[in-house]
Amino acid sequence: MDIRTEKPEDLEAVRNLNIVAFGRENEANLVDRLRGSGSTFSFVAVQSDRIVGHLFFSLVTVEGKCSKNLSILGLAPVAVLPNYQRQAIGTRMIRQGLKECGRAGVQAVVVLGHPDFYSRFGFIPASRKSLGCEYDVPDEAFMVLELESGALQDCSGTVKYRSEFSLCE
Repeated sequence: MDIRTEKPEDLEAVRNLNIVAFGRENEANLVDRLRGSGSTFSFVAVQSDRIVGHLFFSLVTVEGKCSKNLSILGLAPVAVLPNYQRQAIGTRMIRQGLKECGRAGVQAVVVLGHPDFYSRFGFIPASRKSLGCEYDVPDEAFMVLELESGALQDCSGTVKYRSEFSLCE
């Protein structure tokens, strides 16, 4: 399996993958809207010349007290075709994606997801770093990972996702 950056010729396959994986168009539409927003990272998992997984990161901001130079992304969505789930494809994509984000100078990543799953990558509840989520979600489900040690040391506030997320419902 190859995990690589999404290419322009992947767009249709990625859109279809997100629709099939989530059983609706919301996430596919979100990715389509976010692609043109800048400061995004999109990765695909390819097996036997078929795109079987997709991972997307987009810029988030912190409303509160933070360095103006803080580079922080939100991880969403993560999608794997149903017939390929439970084969660690999502795990491999997340590990590779986090590595690539770190290489690109991203200092932290937030995610809204299952604590048992995301904690294995080093994510912790964001509240432990004085960060909250703009959405009303359980504290343990909104998590953060510092890719650069100490990046969030003098940071506190509410994480705001791009406006495209509000159209996702």
